[in-house]
Amino acid sequence: MTNEFYIYLSILTPLIAFFTTPLLSSNPNLRDSLGPIGGIITFYSSLNIASLYLDGEVLSFTFFQISETLSISFKITGLGVIFGLVASGLWILASIYTIGYMRGNKEKNQTRFFTFYSIAIFAAICIAYSGNLLTLFIFYEVLTFSTYPLVAHKQNEEAKKAGRLYMGILVGTSIVFLLPAIIIVWVLTGSLDFSANGILKGNISNEYVPFLLALFAFGIGKAALMPFHKWLPAAMVAPTPVSALLHAVAVVKAGVFSMLIVITYVFGINFLTETNGAVWLIWISSITLLLSSCIAITKDDLKARLAYSTISQLSYIVLGGAIATNIAVQGAAIHIVMHAVGKITLFFAAGAIYVATHLSKISDLNGMGKSMPLTFVAFFIGSLSIIGVPPMGGSWSKFYLMLGSVEKDYLLVIYILAISTLLNVYYLLEIPAKAFFQQKRTNIQVTKHPLTVYPTFFAAILTIILFIYIEPLKDITNLIFGNS
Repeated sequence: MTNEFYIYLSILTPLIAFFTTPLLSSNPNLRDSLGPIGGIITFYSSLNIASLYLDGEVLSFTFFQISETLSISFKITGLGVIFGLVASGLWILASIYTIGYMRGNKEKNQTRFFTFYSIAIFAAICIAYSGNLLTLFIFYEVLTFSTYPLVAHKQNEEAKKAGRLYMGILVGTSIVFLLPAIIIVWVLTGSLDFSANGILKGNISNEYVPFLLALFAFGIGKAALMPFHKWLPAAMVAPTPVSALLHAVAVVKAGVFSMLIVITYVFGINFLTETNGAVWLIWISSITLLLSSCIAITKDDLKARLAYSTISQLSYIVLGGAIATNIAVQGAAIHIVMHAVGKITLFFAAGAIYVATHLSKISDLNGMGKSMPLTFVAFFIGSLSIIGVPPMGGSWSKFYLMLGSVEKDYLLVIYILAISTLLNVYYLLEIPAKAFFQQKRTNIQVTKHPLTVYPTFFAAILTIILFIYIEPLKDITNLIFGNS
């Protein structure tokens, strides 16, 4: 067995689930078991890939050679290891939760739903282990098209409208900005392969660096920088498992992962620092960070509030990359993991509340904490992680981002991060506060589904586990960015 076997296993497992799911439509129990089983196999493979990476092994293979220097190929990078672990690990939890949600909510077209869910995971894993920009771009688009049926799953007018906006922004930004950026890199360097120190230094004039970075930043629409962010709250019309997929497991994480890949392996952190090519991105991401937090406060719909929270938190990751110091980009990489686990907890909780009560408005949640204690405690723990309070995992990544800002003397950025944290406190903790400390307004029947409650609580506990056992993640990022 070669070491590359684990890459094949990671990629092929969700693909096999995609082809097998429609064949099992008449046996829902067997059909639905493909997700958890596939998640376990893929996560096992991702753990082995991470172990081999930490041991210094080079894992790669070429799927299709187009020309001497252009191919569809896969190569394990440190950032890819992190994203692969996130996508595969959370697939286990998400697939179990999805069974409970879809059955508890009596959703239609469940076979179609699980089929496209599997291909979305496949695309995410392929993005994680991409060896060059061409491979990343191909599967970035596969992820967009495979999640469209999930966003428009309900097939009513609102869902169709959201699906059109989703596709319009994500495909539009890819074609107008991202694809030209990739072509420019190809013309300038003759290669699209990722390199530890970037490939652009010596191949582009310093004054053009900000413009090329802008093409990437706005072309990667899944990173949800303003003004290309509206697809994300619009997509909240989809079932909550889709929201979890969009916000935690695959879609937006593929966006910010792609941004960090471009910053680290295409431009190079040192090159961006030398040219000051990312300074403008610091302020764009800071504006997005603050404005989306302010908008989140105004939303009474729970999923809409969480959607704008995600836009804000994604900007933390882009900001870390734009600061372009090893410690800041390390914080951004860690925040991919911490935000994924924290946010999937919050969306799981939102879905569990909806399945049990059919409530979606925050103003209707007064006094519901006593009826659903595990769910609202999980929401509280997940909120603390997103805010960055120890002992939850989110405190590590925000600490590193602060250190990166201090290292570059960006005092204003530190103030922005502090203000954003206070806004996080307001718009997240208001929800469990209403649930536990305010009077219940009406007698609402609560019908809890265990497969929505227990994965939610486990995800919350995972945020604490990640705080305690941060060392493996730090070891991976230390190998990428050279921090001790």
